Amino acid sequence: MHSIARPTGRTALALAATIGALGLARKFARDAHVPLAAALPGTRETVATAQTGTVSYYASPEGSGRPLLLIHSINAAGSAYETRPLYLHYRESRPVYALDLPGFGFSERSRRRYTPRLMADAIHAVVASIRARHGGEVVDAMAISLSCSYLARACLARPADYATLGLISPTGFDARLSGEGPVDGHRGRDLVRSLLDRRLLGPALFGALASRVSIRFFLEKTFGATKIDEGLLDYAYATAHQPGAEHAPYCFIAGHLFPTDSTLLYDRLRLPVWMIHGQRGDFVDYRLAPRFADRRNWRIDTVPTGALPQFERLRAVTDFYDGFLAAIRPAAADRR
Repeated sequence: MHSIARPTGRTALALAATIGALGLARKFARDAHVPLAAALPGTRETVATAQTGTVSYYASPEGSGRPLLLIHSINAAGSAYETRPLYLHYRESRPVYALDLPGFGFSERSRRRYTPRLMADAIHAVVASIRARHGGEVVDAMAISLSCSYLARACLARPADYATLGLISPTGFDARLSGEGPVDGHRGRDLVRSLLDRRLLGPALFGALASRVSIRFFLEKTFGATKIDEGLLDYAYATAHQPGAEHAPYCFIAGHLFPTDSTLLYDRLRLPVWMIHGQRGDFVDYRLAPRFADRRNWRIDTVPTGALPQFERLRAVTDFYDGFLAAIRPAAADRR
């Protein structure tokens, strides 16, 4: 009689991990159809180009004055909901827009390589649509975290589109993710993305990252506190459980969405730039900020919050931003 060999401890562990991964992958596949409501009021519109595919954005164009574009950050569950406090505030006084970047929200989530260039192209497309609606008016644009570098890239490519830039908790001012080249590069590792793109490993990993427990964990690190915005958590969970939701995060994890030249991008900006960041949580390394603080076109403010200050101190954020805009208007008038 042939005996069945008992698995070694290592074999048993590998088998358990495989079974666990398969379970997570299957659960993610089952849950990838959670209903997704609109993140913001107003109308939801789309623009499509050969480079970007279909890009969705929210529009509240009824106010008067210069239009404002808001751009969310990049993470496993990003969406325009991150801009919600600012969007709701400014739609009362001016035209305001917010996009879902490619791979997120209601924008196209196809299986492709997501890079800083793709994100900048999406910003170009939405800004062109906004300007066409408003008679060619230039825009104020504000981005969060990693997307600040995409906005800077877009502005440098088409400076005539922008009046001012706003940077909320921007990456690229720290020791790890700052960069002075190569120009227009990214930190992606194709091998990592290839491994994540496999049928079992990727969905299992993303399923774990997209769980409520995981999203809450990362939001607490972002807020630097156990008290987070529960609406943001709910929407993050929903948007991370849509078909194709894993593709952009795979590129995020593999490094393809992190530019190599972020410091150079910020260094080349010549239009008025406003920056604000918190003092709490995992995102408080702004050691390069003094390099920009004394420049005439830059204003840098801080608040005692985490990395999403618009959810904690909206009034302080909008007061700082409105003060920045008010201060540059007389200077602009003098130049004319």
